[in-house]
Amino acid sequence: PMAAAEYSVIKTYLEWLIGLPWQVVTEDNLDIARASEVLEEDHYDLEKIKERILEYLAVRKLRKERADEFKREETHDYLRLEREGAILCFVGPPGTGKTSLGRSIARALGRKFVRMSLGGMRDEAEIRGHRRTYIGAMPGRVIQALKRAGSKNPVFMLDEVDKVGNDWRGDPTSALLEVLDPEQNRDYRDHYLDVPFDLSEVMFITTANQLEPIPLPLRDRMEIIQLSGYTEEEKIKIAQGYLIPRQRRENALRDGEVDFTVPALQKIVRDFTREAGVRNLEQQIGNICRKVVTRVARAAADDAALELIEPDKVVEYLGKPRYFFEAAERTEVPGVATGLSWTPTGGDIIFIEATKMKGNKGLLLTGQLGDVMKESAQAALSYVRSKAAAHGLSESFFDTADLHVHVPAGAIPKDGPSAGVTLATAILSLLTGRSVRANVAMTGEITLRGQVLPIGGLKEKILAARRAGLDTVILPKRNEPDLDDLPADVRQEMHFVLVETLDQVFAAALKETDAAGAAEPAGAAGAEAAATEGA
Repeated sequence: PMAAAEYSVIKTYLEWLIGLPWQVVTEDNLDIARASEVLEEDHYDLEKIKERILEYLAVRKLRKERADEFKREETHDYLRLEREGAILCFVGPPGTGKTSLGRSIARALGRKFVRMSLGGMRDEAEIRGHRRTYIGAMPGRVIQALKRAGSKNPVFMLDEVDKVGNDWRGDPTSALLEVLDPEQNRDYRDHYLDVPFDLSEVMFITTANQLEPIPLPLRDRMEIIQLSGYTEEEKIKIAQGYLIPRQRRENALRDGEVDFTVPALQKIVRDFTREAGVRNLEQQIGNICRKVVTRVARAAADDAALELIEPDKVVEYLGKPRYFFEAAERTEVPGVATGLSWTPTGGDIIFIEATKMKGNKGLLLTGQLGDVMKESAQAALSYVRSKAAAHGLSESFFDTADLHVHVPAGAIPKDGPSAGVTLATAILSLLTGRSVRANVAMTGEITLRGQVLPIGGLKEKILAARRAGLDTVILPKRNEPDLDDLPADVRQEMHFVLVETLDQVFAAALKETDAAGAAEPAGAAGAEAAATEGA
């Protein structure tokens, strides 16, 4: 009866059961040529992902055509043979197109698309739902998303999977294990429904900025596809083919009312953005388009004249440049070296500054350095001290002088072993009075014996050096295979010095001599000036 206390609870439960797409399946469009065309139309580059989607389509197509040859068999590998979905994880910096790829993939496959953001999620019940005994209980967000999709085989995007938290309410990543495990999700059981629902035909796509925060059991269930940052040429092509047309549409501008020259786009990329992706680039293009819209609206003319955006117009509309090529100025004095770092937003350059003063306290480190980086600095100093005679340094110098190493910006925490070669070079540059070459950046871990060990994130670091106007990178010999991941134009323009020892680093990075008598004071004063600028 409607007056019963449980009436509304049971009615809501039955409505959820009836409303779910238990047998509703959208037919995949298995036309590989069309899928390739859709992916090319929506996104520039990203060849690995496009290739993986086409592989998935090809497998589905052949399985459908050869169903009689490969009949279902009750074997130990039964579940794997019958798996219909896929679980991909796109990892890369912000603005590289991870989220928007999901919609393109759904369009290429002819499937429905649903997206669920996991950023900041801390309650396990958001995934699995609440049991019906609780007042106001509802299914989890996975089941809710499937109901919205109206299909049991959509492309399901789980955004920001690396930003899931956990507290006393449970660990959502543990609940995701059942959702993403191909051996379990055939019988996924939501706490509210308490009946199994088949998720095996869903194509799951997760996105993340970095892999480390994702628990290993969850990471093992996904196929990891790395997305790197874009080069300047790629950004300009993306702007011309995708960003500018989109900003025209969003701001109601006709094709003949605004256009950008290549030098103008180069100026925006170099002076107003410093990112691995293109998100800020689109924002700056949008800012300019809105300025043009204001001019067109004030003119009150139906056929406004074309406004061609040149570099001088960029400065007029966007103001003073925000970023500068400062490596040459900052490395003019001994004791300053340019290193390369990896961050969740891509690669970046860092300046390591060293100065000396009277005292006997040893090595002082500032700049919010982590334990690993502090140990790298100590190893770098120990190696330089062990080779003091070879570089013309007095053994007694270290008993009467303190060394201060600073890594700006001081408000940003830094850690990792890959700055070892940069720390050693900055220290030796200071003590010998030989400046570091202005066009050189470097990366590599070091040992006490002066060996240079391989590091990670090489592609992002090299692209960061190129964005900063540096054309020579010193890197470990054992990272040579990673150079194959770089675009062809970057390999042609950049000069790579492959090293195995610190002595090879010093030979490639340090200038032969500096002005006599000016080296010592310049090393101290110049480094202090650079530190003030970085702070």
